Amino acid sequence: MKICIVGAGATGGYLGVKLINAGFDVSLVARGAHLSAMKRKGLTLLENNKEISCSPKCSDSMQELGKMDFIFITLKAYSINGLVKEISTMFNENTSVISAYNGIPWWYFFDTEGQFNNYRIKCIDPENNQWNVITPERIIGCVVYPATEIIEPGVIKHIEGNRFSLGEPNGAQSERVSRIGNAMASAGLKAPIRKNIRQEIWMKLIGNLAFNPLSVITGETLDILLLNEENKNIAYAAMKEASLIMDKLNIPLNISIDQRIEGAAKVGSHKTSMLQDYERGKQLELDALVVSVKEIADLVNIETPTIDKILKEVKKKISKNN
Repeated sequence: MKICIVGAGATGGYLGVKLINAGFDVSLVARGAHLSAMKRKGLTLLENNKEISCSPKCSDSMQELGKMDFIFITLKAYSINGLVKEISTMFNENTSVISAYNGIPWWYFFDTEGQFNNYRIKCIDPENNQWNVITPERIIGCVVYPATEIIEPGVIKHIEGNRFSLGEPNGAQSERVSRIGNAMASAGLKAPIRKNIRQEIWMKLIGNLAFNPLSVITGETLDILLLNEENKNIAYAAMKEASLIMDKLNIPLNISIDQRIEGAAKVGSHKTSMLQDYERGKQLELDALVVSVKEIADLVNIETPTIDKILKEVKKKISKNN
């Protein structure tokens, strides 16, 4: 089994170390100082006060890595469109692509029931590049839970969580999803296979669409952010709007919004990935986490005044910083 992780940053690097040290044939795609450090001294994971290291096969050129059985895409969603053709050079006839990133994925409406079947999400894949080149038939959905951070090039800190929920878009317990799930489990990761991966996408997204931009607006870690009653009320209102969208899509919300907020507060003094990106001057995942929700809200005729306000405020903060 040949595996490639495209975007071996904090999440992808963590996954890579685990799979490599479990004996799997894994190649990592990275760039810049992080790639240079991995080539020079390997990749180190700090976890539970231990250092776990490996010497990965790594490159900034996918073409030279050859054909793969499984490709994890752990890039930010906005980075993928520009790399689609290069990613496709690693495809053989049966290559599966695991979309392991936050937010609504481009393939979300693939082979769904109802009037939105095969709807293409414009803000994520505006020219249908991913749909036409990667193709939704290759996709295995994935919801990523580990909190990780690159603390210096070549060194990743694992903060909490080790679950990567997997699922076929049609809910089948296929041979391919079982195969990669078993590989991840043998590497010490939780890799449950879900019959409704879209529900789990929303269960994570319903918090992220509120907490991530609010963390940028306030500059606070999750614990401090949610101590403030006004912030908590704004988050609740945004999540309530998202839950109305979920109702229209027949996606059940299996925990209360209050429980989702409490769970986020328990993460502690962790900076959201969006706040980390903002502080480093990087582009933010607004399209996948917020704008896509607004696009779907418009499709199903749900008004989103709180989500709209959050989006406006975070864009204002970004423009002041530029």
